Amino acid sequence: MLAEMPMTDFAESNDTLKTLAEAAGLSVNWTDASGRQQTVSDDTLRTVLSALGLPGDTPEQAAESLEKLAHEKKTLPPLVTGKVGMPVELPLALSTPRIGYRIELEDGTELTGEAERVDDERTRLPALSQPGYHRLEIDNKDVTLAITPVRSPSIPAADPASGKGRNWALAAQLYSLRRADGAGIGDFSALAQLARVAGAQGACGLAISPVHAAFGAHPKRFSPYAPSSRLFINVLFIDPAAVFGEEKYAQAVAELGLEDDLAHLESLPLIDWVGVAKLRRAILRYLFDRFPANAAVGDVQDFQRFRERGGEALERHARFEVLQSLPEGGGVEGEGWHSWPLPLRDPRSESVARLARQHADEVRFQLFLQWLADRGLANAQREARAAGMSIGLIADLAVGTDPSGSHAWSRQADILDRLSPGAPPDLFNRAGQGWGLTAFSPRAMRQNGFAAFIEMLRATLVHAGGVRIDHALGLQRLWLVPEGASPTEGVYLAFPFDDMMNLISLEAWRHDAVVIGENLGTVPEGFDERIARAGMLGMSVLWFERGADGSFRAPEHWTANNVAMTTTHDLPTITGWWAGRDIDWRVKLDMLGDIDESTQRAEREQDKQALWRALAHEYAGSALPDDAPIAAAFDLLAKTPAPLLILPVEDLLGVIEQPNLPATIDTHPNWRQRLNTPVEQLFADPQVVQRLAPILHHRTSL
Repeated sequence: MLAEMPMTDFAESNDTLKTLAEAAGLSVNWTDASGRQQTVSDDTLRTVLSALGLPGDTPEQAAESLEKLAHEKKTLPPLVTGKVGMPVELPLALSTPRIGYRIELEDGTELTGEAERVDDERTRLPALSQPGYHRLEIDNKDVTLAITPVRSPSIPAADPASGKGRNWALAAQLYSLRRADGAGIGDFSALAQLARVAGAQGACGLAISPVHAAFGAHPKRFSPYAPSSRLFINVLFIDPAAVFGEEKYAQAVAELGLEDDLAHLESLPLIDWVGVAKLRRAILRYLFDRFPANAAVGDVQDFQRFRERGGEALERHARFEVLQSLPEGGGVEGEGWHSWPLPLRDPRSESVARLARQHADEVRFQLFLQWLADRGLANAQREARAAGMSIGLIADLAVGTDPSGSHAWSRQADILDRLSPGAPPDLFNRAGQGWGLTAFSPRAMRQNGFAAFIEMLRATLVHAGGVRIDHALGLQRLWLVPEGASPTEGVYLAFPFDDMMNLISLEAWRHDAVVIGENLGTVPEGFDERIARAGMLGMSVLWFERGADGSFRAPEHWTANNVAMTTTHDLPTITGWWAGRDIDWRVKLDMLGDIDESTQRAEREQDKQALWRALAHEYAGSALPDDAPIAAAFDLLAKTPAPLLILPVEDLLGVIEQPNLPATIDTHPNWRQRLNTPVEQLFADPQVVQRLAPILHHRTSL
């Protein structure tokens, strides 16, 4: 059709499409990492617009979608955000200069007054002094006002003279932890133990890998950053003895004949996720089949309250877990709920309700698992605070969920279907990235009062004193890749950044939690400054803190707006980087790219010399050591003005392998590596004590 269209009509059609795309928040033109201007294809624009509910396949459709957007812009949404002490602007057109309003604050206080007309599209309310979710009545409409403090809660400041009191925390991959009498995987009891021993050393927090719910029926899908749901918890982290006691746990293991199997799983250097899932489910099912007779009265009541609090969202997740294991729901790993019989794709359907009734015991078992997981995570946070940690657990919020998972099935009206977040080609990954996830629709968020976004924030913060937001750049814009397309064929979509930041600040204030945003990658202009004003901390990673000449920055030149860290789960450990282990893997997996092995190894030797020169004055002029200078690296970071220093447990122990190697799945042991040292013995290791010494000297008042 387009080939036969007259050139004038074609140009008009193309202009209308681009106008619609820009109105919807798509960047038709963008600048790549090399500074070159790029233009997004019309096919990509049409695909993404369709996913947003704004079809533009024809000029007529595009015009209709433009009208729809114009109408939405003038329509008062169900939720409007603002800041304490600042007037609130509403997208409300008034025919008169003023209009009366009534506000009911969270505490029940009633305020009345008049709002004033700003222009043809906006109306201004006077400033409010109380944070919270307040109810506004204006122009015969009800609106929620989400009023946030000016900044998120801050990490306590250091003594300006001595620097004492600057905080430090550990970072741990939860699954990797070992403890006495473990069962092949880290669990919430191991996490609680780690919090106790780290708190005793003066740590203020413990940053952990995501604990989002995985796929119970498909334990091979264990990546913490591709979860089934960000609302619920991975039940494989449950310690069955935590609620039912060691005696009942031992009885279950003995009667099921699992002693040897558990010992084998615990002895493995890598996690056998399938084996762990099979045994842990068997033990938990044994305990469930005897519940509530095997539990205290208070526990039974607590389970009932948990189920009531969880409401519809919890019930849907439990149903999903059951459905994905039934023949009616596929019964095997495949395309997920998109391939289920049509009636089962709708969580509200009678077919789903009927199957839930038929398998009520299995649904209750899934609720039981979530209750135990919630109890375990809550206890770990209590133990962290009891150990003296001012923050405690720092949760990790993944950037999205698996599109075939529970969250996408339960909240279909809120997500972008058939589009994956990712990253455009850059200097580190010339092919770009498509993460195979799904994300919230910005248009749906506005229309639905950000309900799904707020729900997710609350689920993340309920048992944490802080949160790290994965790929926080996505709060401003996301690179979206259509299903089946190359990452190079994506497009940036703008998100309601100010509204989302306000809601993050409000929920952080309500939960007394600090906020860290992963601001690594291609950072939009002004992004770092905007998050700093809101109280969100960014991330400074040792490997990236370098000048234009390749030298590593001295500690005084690091920013005070970021947390400081040696590495992340996607980057080499200090020991691995020093030994060139990351290069070894790239050679082994044919991932060298445009730079050959000899060049990369030569560059690494130069980088090691540069790092050695930067670490500390007392090392100047000495020969490059054979062993990785972990203590010296910690010393450098401890002297930075960063309000929080995060030490990965892998670096504290001198582990050579990194937890995850991006762009690999099965060829590298991603998310499977376990620590050799049990958590209760962590700080008994003389090498750990030596490495931690600079931290205790510069960062605590102990």
